[in-house]
Amino acid sequence: CSRWEEEKNEDGVKWMQLEHRGPYFVPPYEPLPKDVHFYYDGKPLKLSLATEEVATFYAKMLDHEYTTKEIFQNNFFHDWRKEMTSEEQEIIKDLDKCDFGEIHKYFVDKNEARKALPKEEKQKLKEEADKIQEEYGYCILDGHREKIGNFKTEPPGLFRGRGEHPKMGMLKKRIMPEDVIINCSKDSKIPKPPEGHKWKEVRFDNTVTWLASWTENIQNTLKYIMLNPSSKLKGEKDWQKYEVARRLKDVVHTIRAQYRKDWKSKEIKKRQRAVALYFIDKLALRAGNEKEEGETADTVGCCSLRVEHIQLHPQLDGQEHVVEFDFLGKDSIRYYNKVSVEKPVFKNLQLFMKNKDPTDDLFDHLNTTFLNKHLQHLMDGLTAKVFRTYNASITLQEQLKALTNPEDNIAGKLLSYNRANRAVAILCNHQRSIPKTFAKSMQVLQEKIDAKKKQVEEAQEEVKKAEDEFKDTKDAKAEANVEKKKKLLKRLEEQLAKMNIQATDKEENKQIALGTSKLNYLDPRITVAWCKKFGIPIERIYNKTQREKFAWAIDMTGEDFEF
Repeated sequence: CSRWEEEKNEDGVKWMQLEHRGPYFVPPYEPLPKDVHFYYDGKPLKLSLATEEVATFYAKMLDHEYTTKEIFQNNFFHDWRKEMTSEEQEIIKDLDKCDFGEIHKYFVDKNEARKALPKEEKQKLKEEADKIQEEYGYCILDGHREKIGNFKTEPPGLFRGRGEHPKMGMLKKRIMPEDVIINCSKDSKIPKPPEGHKWKEVRFDNTVTWLASWTENIQNTLKYIMLNPSSKLKGEKDWQKYEVARRLKDVVHTIRAQYRKDWKSKEIKKRQRAVALYFIDKLALRAGNEKEEGETADTVGCCSLRVEHIQLHPQLDGQEHVVEFDFLGKDSIRYYNKVSVEKPVFKNLQLFMKNKDPTDDLFDHLNTTFLNKHLQHLMDGLTAKVFRTYNASITLQEQLKALTNPEDNIAGKLLSYNRANRAVAILCNHQRSIPKTFAKSMQVLQEKIDAKKKQVEEAQEEVKKAEDEFKDTKDAKAEANVEKKKKLLKRLEEQLAKMNIQATDKEENKQIALGTSKLNYLDPRITVAWCKKFGIPIERIYNKTQREKFAWAIDMTGEDFEF
């Protein structure tokens, strides 16, 4: 049997044996060379080591949009001052008087020098990295040598966050062995902490799958060292996630009928739950857990929506009962959408908003615990997230059926695949900002297209010339020449068509992030089956890392798989 189908342990036990080296710690800070200066108010100022290190974090980011943002600057300056000596605090009082230019240039040059290293030098660096990977990047789990996902601690630096995160610019502290909890099996070689240090704790907990953990200082969240996505444990977990979503397929009609009935319920609590569930199902909204006040960015999901986040339009752009959503979702990504909803939903929303202030909760009788308890009752293992996975996967499968033309060449079929993937990314609101290099790379592609068009025109002339010659001479050599020229023309036309498809794809994709749904929401078996059915090499869709993560699906899926 394949390793995905080996014997399972009894409930809750994830492994019997776990042995590893512990995390690899980022090397200590290297001070700047003597001739690289920090300037304050135009004068060079020698900084203490801790202050200098934090200054380099900011200097490295000077050409980044972040350092132009006021929140980022204020948070950075506040945290930087905490690292300063009292003498430095006396002098450095204004970020505008700080000049990090020389430090910035030093790191840019260092980067360029590294890129320009001769091949042998680069090879030597690669070998050193591979040695660390060999030593720290693997563990022994139940007799299998498994790859570890992220075996290095995160380097210290300035927190970036996504979207307009209120904590951007704060100092991410260096992780020390004293912060780290190690998890392994009792009888294994317990990892040794670095010289002169000790672990926060060593535990032997085989009901969890992490190897080490610590709390990061900005969001106060736990960070874990986990197995690589390609490992057996992760693969099984992934597979189970999609199996739960497939089970939803069998009961989703019953669930939909139930929440429609509940729109008319006598209990307001049930009505709110039913409307929220409709949004989660129809719009793939996240559930939206309650959060600590002021701890994190003000982002919301379905259950935590406030009155100010929606506007109701009885009529808008020729549609009836339109709800206009505008709020910051996970990672401070804006969700903006205008949706025509069913009349009872619209009427209920009017009721939920009645006599409320803009900052009041829209679903004031609802929380995620109550919602998920109800979902669990409808189907074992069902949570709001399963709807996202289900709707994403089913959308991909339906779009692939609708968009794939068996007659197309590979480039045409891949465009159809990306369009199907885009439909999912739009459903899940996976956006990205237009890449900085977009205009430039589009221009380069357009120039290539123009050059290729010219080649096609020239080849058309050549064919015409050859045909005229054959008409005149009627000899075999001229006939062969016509065939040769036609073949060349056909090849050039195919290349041009391929480039045009590439340009279309690029343009349609500039603001959409396909990766998130591909890795987390789409059952890979749908893609594998599609590739096998239409003879598309799997590596045209999944890169090496993704192929490792989805090895379980590639191993066990035939072309007839239906989600």
